[in-house]
Amino acid sequence: MSGLLERHVRFLEALRKAGLPVSLAEDLDAVAALSALPWQERDTVRTAYAATVVKRQSQRPTFDTLFDVWFPALVGEGAGSADREDSGPVRDGADALTEHRERLARALESDDAEELARLAVEAVSRFGAMPGRGPGLSSWSAYTALQRVSPGDLVGRIVAALLAQGLTEEEAERGGARRVAAWTRQVEDDARRRIAEEKGPGHVADVVVKPSIERLDFLTARRADLELMRREIQPLARRLATRLTQEHRARGRGPLDVRRTVRASMSTGGVPFTTHHRPKRPHRNELVVLCDVSGSVAQFAQFTLLLVFALRDQFQKVRAFTFVDEVHEVTHHFRPGADVADVMADLAASTAHAARWGRTNYGRALTRFAELHGDALGPKTALIVLGDARSNHSDLALETLRSIERDTRHAWWLNPEHRRHWDTGDSAGSRYAEIVPMVECRNLTQLSAFVEQLV
Repeated sequence: MSGLLERHVRFLEALRKAGLPVSLAEDLDAVAALSALPWQERDTVRTAYAATVVKRQSQRPTFDTLFDVWFPALVGEGAGSADREDSGPVRDGADALTEHRERLARALESDDAEELARLAVEAVSRFGAMPGRGPGLSSWSAYTALQRVSPGDLVGRIVAALLAQGLTEEEAERGGARRVAAWTRQVEDDARRRIAEEKGPGHVADVVVKPSIERLDFLTARRADLELMRREIQPLARRLATRLTQEHRARGRGPLDVRRTVRASMSTGGVPFTTHHRPKRPHRNELVVLCDVSGSVAQFAQFTLLLVFALRDQFQKVRAFTFVDEVHEVTHHFRPGADVADVMADLAASTAHAARWGRTNYGRALTRFAELHGDALGPKTALIVLGDARSNHSDLALETLRSIERDTRHAWWLNPEHRRHWDTGDSAGSRYAEIVPMVECRNLTQLSAFVEQLV
């Protein structure tokens, strides 16, 4: 039992390290729930763990990956490996590959879940083994197994089978791609499980498992990750707006109204049981956002703009500008009720208007902003500059930025690069940070924390 408890503790530590905020209370809830469940029913254990420690659906993929690493469904080849006709070492070869692909094609056509699971384990064992590798390198590779089996080449057979069942061509293509993608994930899961057996689950958690979507870096996100981030923006904005509204209401009382308080105390013999306050005058900043949309930082700028505009009711006025070496206003893209995907597409398309020569030039962009849009700034304005401060060794226009900062109430600079990369190469991070406070903002968690502070 002590070994099981230790694995539970290390599993929760891995969840926290991956970005899931598991509290001590949730830790104890999980122990209480699991102590009443049969541990041999793995799906029930998974469900109980998830119910007690996972707060949002976006965290579930990270949870499932780590659960499979710390509580694998099988060890080695599994208990059923001895029952196969060939109980000796599984060998690679042309005949083995042909036979495996044929079985896989039939299983994908019939969507046989049990057979597909067996074939995923077998694919890694036969075609993903890499014995004799040096220190620090794994003996298993999902990539190698998938390259050999090439499940994507079987999509045509699956589509033909689905068309024969009466599906439309679009439905059949979508279904075939979905089945192949699901089996590919099974192969990746099994390779990850084997590596965990070989090197320990802690190694896999540190090296292989991606952090939760809220902790994933904007600059390293893949296309599928960006889609998940896009879906998370609106729920994140709603959570922030609700919390901020509650906080504003809690702080909504103005200064004490002495006259009304004394008058009310007459009914209690002069004891002011109930205090009365003057109405508090609302004060909301105007917000101006200036975004670098060059290269990889464009995704970071777009997500930040989407979150800020989702919270625009918290500000008196919001204006947004993008730049590469020219400045272009994009405020009009954020019309009420606009679809998030459409807004992202509009922002991507408008990048051409923010570039004259196509090379990032912060000095020119700041100068043009001051010349063309200086009226956007004022004593109630909060300015946010979004970018990596990499200006291709061009003039930085530091005095222009200093003048812009003086014209605002507050100014911040959000940098999507890790702090250790500032001032490397053509980065002018520290020089700009001397004028405008620079904040590391690499993921949705850091972004939401900044916006919460801002409003």
